[in-house]
Amino acid sequence: MGQIITFGEVLMRISPKSNKKFIQSNSVEFYFGGTELNVAISIANFGGDVKHISAVSEDFIGETAISYIRKFGVDTTSITLSERPLGVYFLEVGAVMRPSAISYNRSHSAFSQIVPENINWENALENGSWMHWTGITPALSKGAFDTLKAGLKLARQKGMTVSADPTYRSGLWKYGQDPKEALIELLGYSTIFIGGINEINEVLGTDFGYANEDFLEASKQLMQTFPTIEKVFDKIRTSLNSSWHKIRARMWNGIEFRETQDLDITHIVDRIGTGDAFAAGLIYGLQQFDDYKALEFASAACALKHTYEGDVNLTTVKEVTNILGGNTTGRFVR
Repeated sequence: MGQIITFGEVLMRISPKSNKKFIQSNSVEFYFGGTELNVAISIANFGGDVKHISAVSEDFIGETAISYIRKFGVDTTSITLSERPLGVYFLEVGAVMRPSAISYNRSHSAFSQIVPENINWENALENGSWMHWTGITPALSKGAFDTLKAGLKLARQKGMTVSADPTYRSGLWKYGQDPKEALIELLGYSTIFIGGINEINEVLGTDFGYANEDFLEASKQLMQTFPTIEKVFDKIRTSLNSSWHKIRARMWNGIEFRETQDLDITHIVDRIGTGDAFAAGLIYGLQQFDDYKALEFASAACALKHTYEGDVNLTTVKEVTNILGGNTTGRFVR
């Protein structure tokens, strides 16, 4: 397994303790995260060789963020420093029927000001075999879009696998770029699609439903539109309330459709970063197993992330394997 490259913003998350709202709290907790960084650290926890590329503030907060990333064994040599502050988001964690709420403060962050000249992609990708991107990064600024595009273009020239999680967040696209056009352009460099019906409908302008038949037809149409895409993987969440969800996953690899069983999450500790945990489990799994076992591994990794506080999935390969073996009782390990 060669080096896996991720590129995206490092954020600090600030949140009151114990499901409180900010107005009723006198103390907060903070965690470092960010969509692509969450993927990087999770893969490193599985034993993968990972490099994260970003820009952080040139102050003690940025230094702390880099130290945090390094302690998981993630390569930080391509993280640049900026006079701008680190991006921040504020989270109020919901419970039962009360949903969680997020407010971002990242419009003028260190990463939002990144431009292609800041990253030496030739050096950054020197040992890379896989590059992962999400729709969050190109939504942040024109510079972030252009920098990502330059990296993806070189990655494909080098023959690297490129996985895309084209998450669409309408509230982030504020700099004038058409989201659909941007995502279409970047998908042209991608080989693995990690996303569901909503993401496919967004880039194709279609209105497929959520049934398996629709997913299969949507995946086929996606692969016809983007011939470089070889496989499509989708995580399905069923929400009974804020604290009780079910997770399963499905895939189309151009040959067969497969779907996993539901994993029941009856008490969610932390919802943030679960999609990133799925992507990380899939990227790791596809380099170790066949497509369906990789899908099962990703689904179990995603379910386990719901049991960890913070943005990052701290689970190990052994813990995921135990879930796949049917050990979902949560009994003591002695």
